[in-house]
Amino acid sequence: MQSMLSLSLSSPSSIPRSDPTIVADNVFFAGSSSSIVPRSLRLCGLRREVFGLQSSNASRIVAPSKPRRVNKVSASLSSNGSPSKFDYDLVIIGAGVGGHGAALHAVEKGLKTAVIEGDVVGGTCVNRGCVPSKALLAVSGRMRELQNEHHLKAFGLQVAAAGYDRQAVADHANNLASKIRSNLTNSMKALGVDILTGIGTILGPQKVKYGTDNVITAKDIIIATGSVPSVPKGIEVDGKTVITSDHALKLEFVPDWIAIVGSGYIGLEFSDVYTALGSEVTFVEALDQLMPGFDPEIGKLAQRVLINPRKIDFHTGVFASKITPAKDGKPVTIELVDAKTKGLKDTLEVDAALIATGRAPHTKGLGLENINVETQRGFVPVDERMRVIDAKGKLVPHLYCIGDANGKMMLAHAASAQGISVVEQVCGKDHVLNHLSIPAACFTHPEISMVGLTEPQAREKAEKEGFEVSVAKTSFKANTKALAENEGEGLAKLIYRPDNGEILGVHIFGLHAADLIHEASNAIAMGNRIQDIKFAVHAHPTLSEVLDELFKSAKVKVNISSAVGEAVAV
Repeated sequence: MQSMLSLSLSSPSSIPRSDPTIVADNVFFAGSSSSIVPRSLRLCGLRREVFGLQSSNASRIVAPSKPRRVNKVSASLSSNGSPSKFDYDLVIIGAGVGGHGAALHAVEKGLKTAVIEGDVVGGTCVNRGCVPSKALLAVSGRMRELQNEHHLKAFGLQVAAAGYDRQAVADHANNLASKIRSNLTNSMKALGVDILTGIGTILGPQKVKYGTDNVITAKDIIIATGSVPSVPKGIEVDGKTVITSDHALKLEFVPDWIAIVGSGYIGLEFSDVYTALGSEVTFVEALDQLMPGFDPEIGKLAQRVLINPRKIDFHTGVFASKITPAKDGKPVTIELVDAKTKGLKDTLEVDAALIATGRAPHTKGLGLENINVETQRGFVPVDERMRVIDAKGKLVPHLYCIGDANGKMMLAHAASAQGISVVEQVCGKDHVLNHLSIPAACFTHPEISMVGLTEPQAREKAEKEGFEVSVAKTSFKANTKALAENEGEGLAKLIYRPDNGEILGVHIFGLHAADLIHEASNAIAMGNRIQDIKFAVHAHPTLSEVLDELFKSAKVKVNISSAVGEAVAV
């Protein structure tokens, strides 16, 4: 959940922005085109081992142990200054979803592992992002159903006017975050991961300090420190009437009129929440269209369904150059300047303003200067294997960086996948994660999901590499389950190569789109071609048939496919 989806096939500096001061938007790719992927893309779920079920592929489950506090470096030093003996096989700085995923996979591989956390376990996703926002969106979804008299009458239902208790809604979000945070903590403790409290700082090769004076050594170190909300210059955040997503998730009040700066993931999801709870919303977007990071066709349909019918207006092609919080009875004031001419265009007066312009990497104070690493716009530079690169362009031995801190793809499940990939490498298995196979979703009502390239990106790539691009589409209006739910508004779009059946991208707008996208993302991850997937069988009637019809409607010029599995007698 953040502000924009964009794609970079080269360096992070080519990220499109909706504001010139944005450090990073929600999702962008800057990675390898390799199709090698990890076995598991865990997000916030607990591993099977937590419930007493040992994975068949686990190499070793380490018995629980008490956290160690090491006040002195007990390891001897080699000739180059690196320790020759280590307190841990792996130390992870940051216990968010990325650090958690890496830690659990490391234990499964038999590594003695510790995570260092200076705040709370779970990071942004669990405490100030994905998890509490989904609690608020669950409320907004139910409110929309109860408020939609026409929709309910179609089912023969009559419901009295719906209302809500703001504090109870806020408590639901907070309680969910607390529960997931506790689950993540317990899952690591149960498997023997040491959780060390304090700010982690790299002192030198394979050496980390946490807290005031605790120093430990590790054969390998992973930086997983995440990100914080990015606030452009000229915007004064008071945490009450001018807020970031961190404040908005507390839902301390529901304004009559709120301006949302940025129309990407964060902005869209909060517009869904606020309008369902009765607010009027005004979007402020620097680019010429709303939802600039989405596939244009999907974005156009989403605007028709998610924006136009609701109490939402918008200003595009403008920057919020100055925002002043409400004070002494005066409203929040927002000065809008033209994105091209920089001249003052308008001034808004609203009850509140939400800054949804993306996120910035949380990498200050890491001690990177001690190992000659210079950040790039705050991001830790890494190669396609998440290995950290120093100021001279050389790899820093035994040091990796995953998640929002490296800027490759700012999603919680991408951080986890990167962490798993790193663990595979430190265990001796070469592994490169294909970021184009990682899905993303926006949990509006209805939802938006995507994986791979947008149509413009695919056509640009095709022009450079000399291949043809085709597009197939299916509508939710043709799906029995969607019609039974009276939710026929939706579209699935497939972008592919007709010469060989390669899937370049899939985009879905409609009921449960966030769940449906995984068939496509897994197909890309496993290197499946359209001609292979056409043989898959889907239960009827289910929403999954939207994807079934989508793949079947694609016209592939060749008939080459993988071998069909042997028939099994039943």
